[in-house]
Amino acid sequence: MVDLSEGGAVSVGHNRDRQGSGSGNNDRITSKKSRTRRGKRGKRRRNKKSNRNKTPPPYLPPEAEEGNIEYKLKLVNPTQYRFEHLATQLKWRLQEGRGEAVYQIGVEDNGLLVGLTEADMKASLNTLKKMAEKVGADITLLREREVDYGSDRNTRKIAEVLVRKVPDDQQFLDLRVAVLGNVDSGKSTLLGVLTQGELDNGRGRARLNLFRHLHEIQTGRTSSISFEILGFNSKGEVVNYSESRTAEEICESSSKMITFIDLAGHHKYLKTTIFGLTSYCPDFAMLVVSANTGIAGTTREHLGLAMALKVPIFIVVSKVDLCSRGTVERTVRQLERVLKQPGCNKAPMVVLNPDDAVTAAQQFTQSTCITPIFTLSSVSGKSLDLLKVFLNILPPLSNSKEQEELMQQLTEFQVDEIYSVPDVGTVVGGTLYSGVCREGERLVVGPTDEGCFLRLKVGSIQRNRSACRVLRAGQAATLALGNFERSLLRKGMVMVSPKMNPTICCQFEAAIVLLFHAKTFRRGSQVTIHVGNVRQTATVECLHGKDELRTGERAVVRFRFIKHPEYLRLGAKLLFREGVTKGIGHVTCLLPPSQNHNQNQNHDQNLQDY
Repeated sequence: MVDLSEGGAVSVGHNRDRQGSGSGNNDRITSKKSRTRRGKRGKRRRNKKSNRNKTPPPYLPPEAEEGNIEYKLKLVNPTQYRFEHLATQLKWRLQEGRGEAVYQIGVEDNGLLVGLTEADMKASLNTLKKMAEKVGADITLLREREVDYGSDRNTRKIAEVLVRKVPDDQQFLDLRVAVLGNVDSGKSTLLGVLTQGELDNGRGRARLNLFRHLHEIQTGRTSSISFEILGFNSKGEVVNYSESRTAEEICESSSKMITFIDLAGHHKYLKTTIFGLTSYCPDFAMLVVSANTGIAGTTREHLGLAMALKVPIFIVVSKVDLCSRGTVERTVRQLERVLKQPGCNKAPMVVLNPDDAVTAAQQFTQSTCITPIFTLSSVSGKSLDLLKVFLNILPPLSNSKEQEELMQQLTEFQVDEIYSVPDVGTVVGGTLYSGVCREGERLVVGPTDEGCFLRLKVGSIQRNRSACRVLRAGQAATLALGNFERSLLRKGMVMVSPKMNPTICCQFEAAIVLLFHAKTFRRGSQVTIHVGNVRQTATVECLHGKDELRTGERAVVRFRFIKHPEYLRLGAKLLFREGVTKGIGHVTCLLPPSQNHNQNQNHDQNLQDY
């Protein structure tokens, strides 16, 4: 052992002999170093422990330049120039969100949740309110969250605020929600409660106002497609028939409209349900599942249809008042298992409180995997408010730029319904796919059985049962055509601008996936084709590169319509069925009919006067 006190080497025994004498310095130095090392190790342990107790700074995704979400660290006493700049920025965000914007207060541009003191938060919200008033909007505080970095800092808060424009000239945000689910799952009853503002009596009273036919009232089962509206004003409050007498009053008071498309649940009316999903272009789908029966009947089929057409879907478990808590939980677990299967690959998110509802609404449109699940009752009203919060915050799928691009295109209106109204004449209902349609505009409608287009004039326009002067791309409405002969019209036609040269076809090719077939899919097979508002039987002319298809296989197939030519768009989603046979795909090539080939080249000769 080395003795550092004397500089020489000594034995261990010699060192022991010298204990208690002057050589004790060595022991003191050694013990001091040991204590120092132990002290450093203890300090490191304490630091690790304290660091473990500290919450790491939480982050949101970095702020995007486009979109309707804005991060603001602080809005305290801005100068006049700064205030004008902030108001202009708010106007841009509202335009991006088509009348809605979400402000995150207390968040840096990189997404760091810094938080504000109570005084700064109050001042920031007051500034945001003044900004909203300047651009004609209202603000609604969605939620406040605490940001705690540990015991060494005071608790601060961040706020999430919804800014929504006050309605002007009927330019409200309109979202379409298709309502799916098995028969007797409570779809129509739920819509009746939402739109009428009164709870059900447990015997279906709430759904009576939704039915269109006597046999629907007698059986309690929907067999046709009906539309119901639910509004939200600029402050996020519900606007429905409980306070408004007519649909026109609801439209006038609402900044945001939810149009529910109530579809049939019985398997006998499956073709009507498919037509509603393909023709009315819903933004979202709401699958209603009864808590006491679980996944039964057409539930899986409706879920598969929505996923095949790539419609974002959320789930409502109804009738929880009839079941025990264990039964409801078993139904939710059953849904979670189905959603997590390889064919679905969804991430279920059960909504239990208002904070969950806000998070679900925001993540639902940002990620195609998230599937919110609500458990509620139309009789007791349990958790009904959570669904309303979700619908209130639910943002549109398309932004203002995509909307403007569609509006710049030529007018194209899909004919989905045809009516004869006394003192009005022939009326067509449908969706404006592109362009802008105004009262008095001259369009052409077709194709007829001969492949021709007929001239007509738009008389008046009604949107959500109230008069409207201008119809924009993506909006659904009814158009009055005056004395135009109804027998010349059919579902599946389009009304387009005379400047357009619409390509009609008797044959077309599509890249398909055969989802299910009991035997084999081959040349000569007949199936019912659904493409947008087109629904017609077609024959398989040939399969490129294959003689036959089995379940799960892909191919490019040529179809031929049996009755008359149709107007299709390249890339349009396609769904076909026949009995248990089902398949999906998209249109890849249009083959104009030979007898109309010259007429398509000379469009002016293809128009006929009525």
